[in-house]
Amino acid sequence: MLSWDIAGFMFFSTIETVSLYYLIMTLFRFKWRAYLWPAMFIILINNLQSYLLRNELDLANISPLITIMVFIFFFAAVVRMPFVFSVIATISGYVIFAVIQSALVLLMFGSLSQVENHTINGYILQTASAAVVFAVFWFAYRKGKGFTFDMEKLRFKLEDIVLTVLIIIFLIGISVLLVYKNLWIDIAFFIVMSAFLLYYSTKKEREDA
Repeated sequence: MLSWDIAGFMFFSTIETVSLYYLIMTLFRFKWRAYLWPAMFIILINNLQSYLLRNELDLANISPLITIMVFIFFFAAVVRMPFVFSVIATISGYVIFAVIQSALVLLMFGSLSQVENHTINGYILQTASAAVVFAVFWFAYRKGKGFTFDMEKLRFKLEDIVLTVLIIIFLIGISVLLVYKNLWIDIAFFIVMSAFLLYYSTKKEREDA
């Protein structure tokens, strides 16, 4: 039976991560609704591995890095951003989100320890961060604000091959690391995620042809 601890983590982390997705997509003037369902699939699996890293292995510091990598690969493979642009978009969006959340920590709780030592405060922070992001970037998007680039200038030759190789290297590297920690469920997570991204990339390529 799914414990309330896991359910709470998954629910509030999903709200938070969806708002990060929304921030990045609207910041760079992409149609966020068009990719919402594949994004939800990736976000849910990513949050599951995040829970395992934080609570089973005490490796919370690694979780944000993995989230960034997942978003980079998602935007490159599914949204079909040039790889360079997906890196720029993901890191820019993540930094903006981190600034917003850090400001809310100070305004609402006074210190980070108050969030780390009280689970309910963490849930409140995640919800408040999402609410602020959705409100601010919905308004900005409606007003036509945001960044646009000539993405073809950022696209380099053999991008799809490079993307595929990077995903494979990322999968192998993380899998080897997790083998030593005997976390087969996380290995399965990365296999499923990589297969999904590669499948969706091929599907989108055929549709665009």
